[in-house]
Amino acid sequence: MNQMQKTSGYHYEVMRRAIELVDERGPACTLDELAGGMGMSPAHFQRLFSTWAGVSPKRLQQYLALGHAKALLEDRHSTLDTALAAGLSGGGRLHDLFLRWEAMSPGDFAKGGDGLMIRWGRFDSPFGPAIIMGTERGICGIAFTAEAGEEAAMADLCARWPGARYVEEPAPLAPWADAAFGRSDAEVPLFVIGAPFQIKVWEALMSIPSGHVTTYSDIAAAIGSPKAVRAVGTAVGRNPISLLIPCHRALRKSGGLGGYHWGLPVKRAILAWESARLEA
Repeated sequence: MNQMQKTSGYHYEVMRRAIELVDERGPACTLDELAGGMGMSPAHFQRLFSTWAGVSPKRLQQYLALGHAKALLEDRHSTLDTALAAGLSGGGRLHDLFLRWEAMSPGDFAKGGDGLMIRWGRFDSPFGPAIIMGTERGICGIAFTAEAGEEAAMADLCARWPGARYVEEPAPLAPWADAAFGRSDAEVPLFVIGAPFQIKVWEALMSIPSGHVTTYSDIAAAIGSPKAVRAVGTAVGRNPISLLIPCHRALRKSGGLGGYHWGLPVKRAILAWESARLEA
């Protein structure tokens, strides 16, 4: 793990603690109070956040406020049917990266990954430690472990493909990890393993631009199943490739965050980070 990766994870840990502090004390919490609450000088705290988010701590507080999700829906609500009609299905530009993805055939999916070799490794990310899994054809799993814990995250990913053979071999995955977390401009191949309905939902998610959001009901309408909002929510939660298939951009119609498989603090941090970078 290089110094950049270690620094990236440290910045997320500071972010997580800041979220807790802002929730506890409210958006009026001053820079001095934020820094003091984490045992840092205001200058050091401001440098860390400006490096991580690209904006000042005060601006970031606005993105961390509990009302941020509702504001996103009002200001950056993506219309998925338009995006899909424009030909964004089957791939998209995400985090300024080009994604290339393909789905496992229904027959192979039914076999539970039988005969498939999946490499995995531990990596640091802007949102804390992560596990990445991949086949020779691309990334098939990303889990964030800061909230869920590594053991639970590993068991969760492995349970999706019970017939696969898992090999801890991070080196071949490292270039994809660097690209996924914004440390290179390389293309990121994804190998999506899911049921046909799930894949339709994940395809819709990939049409949402970074810094924008949509609702579960919008996704249901976009894939031609307007009454299947609950099923869409389940499919969003079963997304195995966090961040790159951006399930964090799906919100409740009320403006609530909804759930997030790897913990709501991670979801809020990702949305704040994306918003900051969009406006920076």
